[in-house]
Amino acid sequence: MFDIGFGELLLIAVVALVVLGPERLPKAARFAGLWVRRARAQWYSVKAELERELQADELKRSLQETQAALRQAQARLSEDAEGARQGLETLRRQVEDAAPPAPAEEDVPAQRAEGEEGDEPRQP
Repeated sequence: MFDIGFGELLLIAVVALVVLGPERLPKAARFAGLWVRRARAQWYSVKAELERELQADELKRSLQETQAALRQAQARLSEDAEGARQGLETLRRQVEDAAPPAPAEEDVPAQRAEGEEGDEPRQP
């Protein structure tokens, strides 16, 4: 951020010693350190909040993209299901049209009465 080397820091310290004097310099240094710490803490707080907001926006965007993809997949599945239903209906009609007619009731042999045994011949 700021490019301050050792020489510049030494010059600032000498000027501060001359301007403030030896009795007020330690208090001024503590006060400056306190403000620097507060400024850094505030900067990190703002930075962290900004990163959280960016992550939330990214998650919302990702969620919207996923929802759109799911809607598209659902639409495709609905179309496929409708096509399958139509295909099955066509097949059913073809099978019904091609099936031989059902035998009339007269053509079906009469069922044996209850209690009669099927393998033994009847006695007169």
